[in-house]
Amino acid sequence: MSADPGTTGPDATGDLGDGTYRNPVLAADWSDPDVLRVGDDFYLTASSFGRAPGLPLLHSRDLVNWTLIGHALDRLEPAEAYATPQHDRGVWAPSLRHHDGRFWIFWGDPDHGLYQVNAPRIRGPWSRPHLVKAGKGLIDPCPLWDEESGAAYLVHAWAKSRSGVKNLLTGHRMSPDGRELLDEGRTLVDGDRVPGWFTVEGPKLYRHDGWFWILAPAGGVATGWQGAFRSRAFHGPYEERVVLQQGATDVNGPHQGGWVHTATGEDWFLHFQQRGAYGRVVHLQPMRWDADGWPVLGRDGEPVAVHRKPDLPAQPPSTPATGDDFPGGRHGPQWQWTANPRTGWATSHTGDGLRLACVRSAHADDVRALPHTLTQRLPLRPCSVEVELRLDAEVPGARAGLAVLGDAYSWVGLERGEDGAVRLVHRFAEAGAAAERDAAPPRPAPGAAARLRVEITDGARCRFTADTGEGPRPTGGPVFAATPWCWVGALLGLFAVAPAGEGHTGTALFTRFRITR
Repeated sequence: MSADPGTTGPDATGDLGDGTYRNPVLAADWSDPDVLRVGDDFYLTASSFGRAPGLPLLHSRDLVNWTLIGHALDRLEPAEAYATPQHDRGVWAPSLRHHDGRFWIFWGDPDHGLYQVNAPRIRGPWSRPHLVKAGKGLIDPCPLWDEESGAAYLVHAWAKSRSGVKNLLTGHRMSPDGRELLDEGRTLVDGDRVPGWFTVEGPKLYRHDGWFWILAPAGGVATGWQGAFRSRAFHGPYEERVVLQQGATDVNGPHQGGWVHTATGEDWFLHFQQRGAYGRVVHLQPMRWDADGWPVLGRDGEPVAVHRKPDLPAQPPSTPATGDDFPGGRHGPQWQWTANPRTGWATSHTGDGLRLACVRSAHADDVRALPHTLTQRLPLRPCSVEVELRLDAEVPGARAGLAVLGDAYSWVGLERGEDGAVRLVHRFAEAGAAAERDAAPPRPAPGAAARLRVEITDGARCRFTADTGEGPRPTGGPVFAATPWCWVGALLGLFAVAPAGEGHTGTALFTRFRITR
């Protein structure tokens, strides 16, 4: 359960309160978004890579103010492949659809194939993952149930790192139940045959005005553009057009997302922008159709910074939850483990606070390698992150803390020494380093408790402080610049660990987690 619904107000949400919004409308790493309308409700999902639970589910009534309502994927499969952290693997670029009274999500796992889950309601229960097509390098699937013909189709892209192929979109006929593909597939779009186009991927498949439409990005994550392809027949031939690009704006690589048509007759497009350590934040663009029937996104093909809100009933400002009191030892939906969870990592109790077991690990000196770290996304806008910690572990080397995780990481927390004393420690590891080292000299922590704090400023620069009973004081370590993984933005993490060995280790209690802006 969350202690608050997410920080609100103009500094946290894209809603400016005067009938306009500013981008991004989701100012954190909601990567590769897809959006859907059912009645008056909008739903969004995004890539979750190797974290569990996966496939986040967000809800909105106006496309600007969003809340996180749960996840569609409890555990990644195959389960054994995700027993340890796989930060850049797992769930890539899902597509969210509603058909035959059910919600459907298809996604690609670049190492295993194309999967789907479905449910009668957005909050579930969701089916177990079904492998629609096994294979290496199959990514970014999107289904279409064609109401005109009754046929079902699927289009997907390719990851060159696994298949040796990229810049292609492949189309299949699909069984109406979404469980199998009915042919070997045909190339619908060959980006190598379109001058200047490369890395065509992330397709979203639609039917509109007698055309089959594939909205697909090209040009790479950080600097790409949004393309549109159309054909009178599913198997082509397709003609193409660039419909959104950076132009004269400061929005690099505005691409990859989904189109939604509102009940009031408007069209909108949600897409991501790569923002370094912050990952892929989500922008909302107005959309219209030109005289030739092509979509025009943003302001004449360039992204808007501020725009009037969609013509929909006003909603209270909201953002996905961040803060947590952990009532009864339970954590809110904003948290994800760095691998498939196991019984015993967190224990329930009658009071507030997250009680994490100090799990024994041969990788205690590298937080990136721990499967039992609980994480949430790093906010784009400057903020302070704070949590209270008590270390209830008697084993020497047991430790717990608050981390900023990426290819490089840094954390502040408590550790039990060989002499039995608990000390405040601040450690870090550079990208590629096999183990962490001290960022500052340890200092006493009377009562084995501390209030930990990270102040994050522009550029994801992190300053660590702690209060061990004498008021907040800097740890003495240098400013840490957060870094992403290859495809995933930096994460905030809570963890507890002990060195490898035998026997009971104890726990760490985290309380009053807050992010303030």
